[in-house]
Amino acid sequence: MVSCAKLFPIYQERIVIHHQFQVGGMSCGHCIGAVEEALQALDPQARVQVELAQGKVQVESDQPREALAAAITDAGYTVQ
Repeated sequence: MVSCAKLFPIYQERIVIHHQFQVGGMSCGHCIGAVEEALQALDPQARVQVELAQGKVQVESDQPREALAAAITDAGYTVQ
């Protein structure tokens, strides 16, 4: 006998929230990559946009704001 759960996996909808952060300490393309990598390590499906000149990071993710901010901070940048 085969379980129904194996035949029909439960679909869970992702609730994605748009977050915007003011980030200090970014100065080059490497910084952009480091921030993107840190956020996508937390949520591989996150959409990340970094505006270097304005120090803005926009993230679309289902992760809590605090977790995203911690990922940026752990990468060596300040979240204001």
